[in-house]
Amino acid sequence: IVQHCQLENHTAYAYMENDRIVIVSSTQIPHIARRIVAEALGLPWGKVRVVKPYIGGGFGNKQEVIVEPMVAAMTLAVNGRPVRYTMTREEGFIATRTRHAMKFYLKTAVTKDHKLQAIHIKAISNNGAYASHGHSIIMSAISKFRPLYNFKSFKAEPKTVYTNLPSAGAMRGYGVPQIFFALESHLDDIARKLELDPIEFRMNNLIQAGHVDPISKLTVRTFGIPECIKVGKELIKWDEKKELYKNQTGEKRRGLGMACFSYFSGTYPVCLEVAGCRIAMNQDGSVQLILGATEIGQGADTVFTQMAAEAIGIPVEMVHIISTQDTDIAPFDTGAYASRQTYITGAAVKQAALEVKKQVLEIASKKTGLQIENLDIVDGKIIEVGLNRPICDISEIALEAFYDRIGSKPITSDTSVNIRTNAIAYGVSFAEVEVDMLTGQIEVLQVINVNDSGTIINPVLAEGQVHGGVSMSLGAALSEKLMFDEKTGAPLNNNLLDYKLQTIMDTPKIEAHFVELPDPTGSFGQKSLGENPTISPAPAVRNAVLDATGVAFNKIPMNPQSVFEKFKEEGLL
Repeated sequence: IVQHCQLENHTAYAYMENDRIVIVSSTQIPHIARRIVAEALGLPWGKVRVVKPYIGGGFGNKQEVIVEPMVAAMTLAVNGRPVRYTMTREEGFIATRTRHAMKFYLKTAVTKDHKLQAIHIKAISNNGAYASHGHSIIMSAISKFRPLYNFKSFKAEPKTVYTNLPSAGAMRGYGVPQIFFALESHLDDIARKLELDPIEFRMNNLIQAGHVDPISKLTVRTFGIPECIKVGKELIKWDEKKELYKNQTGEKRRGLGMACFSYFSGTYPVCLEVAGCRIAMNQDGSVQLILGATEIGQGADTVFTQMAAEAIGIPVEMVHIISTQDTDIAPFDTGAYASRQTYITGAAVKQAALEVKKQVLEIASKKTGLQIENLDIVDGKIIEVGLNRPICDISEIALEAFYDRIGSKPITSDTSVNIRTNAIAYGVSFAEVEVDMLTGQIEVLQVINVNDSGTIINPVLAEGQVHGGVSMSLGAALSEKLMFDEKTGAPLNNNLLDYKLQTIMDTPKIEAHFVELPDPTGSFGQKSLGENPTISPAPAVRNAVLDATGVAFNKIPMNPQSVFEKFKEEGLL
């Protein structure tokens, strides 16, 4: 069992304002939180207001309404006086959510010419003591691995069980890191058994662009995984190092491993995907951008600012985004989860921005006598298309919209989108490790992560997502494990001293690379990225350890104790 360990613990406070409850919360989902609190207290939804300030991370742990109903009920109990509850780190480990621990049993049919034919998956998911996201996590795992390899048929038997452990919920990747650890380890074992190169084995069994999932009916419109594999293979010098690391016998042995993944952009067709955006132009031509989508440290505000600026035709400095979400004011959006916001909310931002641009050009057309199609906005200036001749600054149009004595009508746009498509993202991790055969210590020397996430809107933020995701995956692979006393059930390491997160001292060289194939369903060609880098590093490291030692680890974390015991079991010590 692993935990999110986001920087900021769960915290919220509530108070009464007239006959309404106001909750200020560190949440990923303010609009959903309002609904759940109102339903829990038996109140009309409009009697509850949720405000989300700038918050310090969530990774899915705040895609859950945990402390908000409590502070709302308590403020009612004390006649509307403010009540605050902030969890300690120790409380957060056991009283919020964890990642679902899972067991997989896989059986695969392979033809004599090494083609994957069918796969049978039995899976058990540890739900903890209470239902949070429950069975949906393992169902997500079962669905998201399908549009990658060309299995002709598959059978899945997922089960979710209650245990007397902390409740599991949404965590970065939503069940997909678990299934890809199992699947990519399984495929490496098959390749090793058949004496095949693991890259060639995978490449020969990939689907192709145009693939339609037989159950969800989602269509793969862009499929960059072959190019991702090619790029990663060259960067890590796969062939050269494979030859170099053959037949090692020393105390320290090196190996290479790789693993692929597929992931979705949002939750359609399982869930509704709706997002709203409001833009109001100021008198100087700058705009206020108001969204229901939440910035939780992932850089969403920056990306939405870029999108609005590009669609309107103004510098990013002229876009003023409101980072606080207030359910009384912000347009409806379900929030930050499922790597959805750039893809889903991005469509709302573009639609609203284009409406603002249209209104600006309509006024400019009346002012100049030129047709709208002969006008454009570039870097905050109205220009005549073709001649590229500047006509006036956008501020002149904004002023006219506000103060024209006859046609005064400030420029605004308020829109909502219901997205009924999904763009499937892909990627691969390559890992190089060195294993100490006497102590069981695994040192990861480098990880190369290559993603097909469509058009990359902000390369710096994208690279940051990769570094954070890889680090999270390495922690799960090598060191993180929430432990409990088997007799009493008491947690043994629910603090950041004893729960072994990866530190800067453990972090290897991480390289982030992108294969940019614009997806036609993305408003700017984009696909998901936020959760994706957490999926494939762990199985890549596992497969690198297999390459180095010949020992297959099917359980994580692969900490020195477990590695030492496995080596002893295999007769290597």
